[in-house]
Amino acid sequence: MKLKDKVAIVTGGARGIGEAVVRAYSAEGAKVVIADIEIAKAQELAAELGANALAVQLDIRDSKSISSLISATVSKFGGVDILYNNAGVFDMGPILEISEASFDKVFAVNTRGLFFTLQAAAAQMVKQGRGGKIINMSSQAGRRGEALVAVYCASKAAVISLTQSAGLDLIKYRINVNGIAPGVVDTPMWDHVDALFAKYEHLPLGEKKRQVGLAVPAGRMGIPDDYRGPAVFLASSDSDYVVAQTLNVDGGNWMS
Repeated sequence: MKLKDKVAIVTGGARGIGEAVVRAYSAEGAKVVIADIEIAKAQELAAELGANALAVQLDIRDSKSISSLISATVSKFGGVDILYNNAGVFDMGPILEISEASFDKVFAVNTRGLFFTLQAAAAQMVKQGRGGKIINMSSQAGRRGEALVAVYCASKAAVISLTQSAGLDLIKYRINVNGIAPGVVDTPMWDHVDALFAKYEHLPLGEKKRQVGLAVPAGRMGIPDDYRGPAVFLASSDSDYVVAQTLNVDGGNWMS
């Protein structure tokens, strides 16, 4: 098992890609902390996985909540070896209609919250002195602009940049910081995305989802399980010489 006895935190771990990564890490022998704002779903998953899983309610916008997550993890499992920084939100709209509230929420979760969770986990890893792995979830949207998706694209571009800078700074502590940029993935979030595209592009519900799936060179939308392998690779010793990179896992949608 590639992650035997490692302690892994997965934010947004109760469903979607986060849940798939939680299950992958658990199967590889890790003790897993499922950090999610939806605590009931996190507790249900933890109960299924058993004694080596812990559910912690996390509001990634709140620094105290982040601190409590690290404290709970250390108290239960004795440290932190892996952070899978997955929690995220989506919103969209024409440039002339974007509100301050929408802008602030997207950046508070996708960028600010991700950064300060990274910072808190890295501080614990430095204190432990045994290195660690941090994986930040970006998006293919962070590689380009999209007319209706300006703020989300910008938040995910910032994640790629933060991953580069943090990776260069923290590798001296043997902490590898890398990222994953998904493409279009069939998760509950995409139902929300599809509904927003239906509103702004005047499409029937489900049509945008159909279109983007057909456009993927691999011939389909991604599914959460497509991220199990990359997540394990970046969390394991197999990636010890990978530093400050963001891996595209998108069926060929974007090349960089």
